[in-house]
Amino acid sequence: MVKNNKSKKIVITFGTFDLFHIGHLRILERAAALGDVLLVGVSSDELNFNKKKTYPTYCQQDRMEIVNAIKCVGGVFLEESLEKKREYLLHHKGAILVMGDDWEGKFDEFSDIVEVVYLQRTELISTTEAKNRIIDQAGKVYDPVFP
Repeated sequence: MVKNNKSKKIVITFGTFDLFHIGHLRILERAAALGDVLLVGVSSDELNFNKKKTYPTYCQQDRMEIVNAIKCVGGVFLEESLEKKREYLLHHKGAILVMGDDWEGKFDEFSDIVEVVYLQRTELISTTEAKNRIIDQAGKVYDPVFP
């Protein structure tokens, strides 16, 4: 699902992108602005389970389709292993690796092949918090003005 990227400055980022929210959109838009093409590695269901001991709400194929439909995204690929990040960066000819600042310093090992940029995450927004709000609100009447 990678669109044409010949002779372009390629920015690569990774994530699960479960319960897609405004924080996801903002970081993708800011990452895309750093180069010509943004490629997104979407974590596989198994990778997510291995990291968090839970499966995403939506399957990997659905999450890949959602992310690929975002205007600023030039293509997606499946991230099946954290240990293959270097391989993914080289294979897709990345120039810049973008990650959220909660990962600050954890991907500096790739600075020999790409520029590593950590972007500030959108405050007060996370998929885990969204899931917890959904669980907390289960059975309650939703009022968007007074949640």
